[in-house]
Amino acid sequence: MNTPAARAREQYFATDGNLAARIAIYDYRTNPQDWYSWLGERLPLRGDVLEVGAGTGALWSRVDPRGHDMRLTLADFSPAMCARLREVPGAAVVRGDATRLPFPEASFDLLIANHMLYHLDDPVAGLSEFARVLRPGGRLAMGLNGDDHLAELAEIGPAVGRDDLGLRPGHNDITAGTATAYVGRLFHDVSAERYPSSLEVPDPEPVLRYFGSQGRVPLTSSEQVAARSFIAGRIAADGSFRIRQHAELITATRFPSPPPPAR
Repeated sequence: MNTPAARAREQYFATDGNLAARIAIYDYRTNPQDWYSWLGERLPLRGDVLEVGAGTGALWSRVDPRGHDMRLTLADFSPAMCARLREVPGAAVVRGDATRLPFPEASFDLLIANHMLYHLDDPVAGLSEFARVLRPGGRLAMGLNGDDHLAELAEIGPAVGRDDLGLRPGHNDITAGTATAYVGRLFHDVSAERYPSSLEVPDPEPVLRYFGSQGRVPLTSSEQVAARSFIAGRIAADGSFRIRQHAELITATRFPSPPPPAR
């Protein structure tokens, strides 16, 4: 079944390698400050902090949790990711489903959900759980991408005869553009801030590795040749393969009393 959760399980349950390969393409960003450092500067890191879908713990390789007055808990559904997360100093690591978090109500002051909400079959159920485990007045911080994020990558598939190489395979309809409506059902004081950057990739290989990390049918030898030629043509014309990056930080506050039921 090609649901968002099933695709996430296929890509990430048994290995952290696919996620690491996907993150690697952002090494070619034009902003000297990476997303995680930029995000860390904007988070109220105090009290009880939970990151859901914490992945490889990349945020905490830029932000030292020991430098903040907080108690950090990291959660992920993947055993492979949890093994990586246990390397984060001072963090408690819990394996669990984002739509059924194994925590009591009102346990946390801040919940971080960084580029993970679009992997859920039922994003409203996830947001409801986020509201449940946050204390009244607690903060939600989510990283999400816009519809045009990495748009130039979508041009490669048709150029090599692989229309399945789209931008958002198997994701739900949560994007930076739709998030406010979803989040506003359960939180107030919703705001968004865009991370200012794009990507300039100097050769085809990082792009091909990105596609290889997505758990789809691998490119054949002839498709790889065609993809390399397409990307190399862009590099020859522009000096690099230029790719739009559209990532936003969505923040919100839990209602001071129990939130209204999601509609």
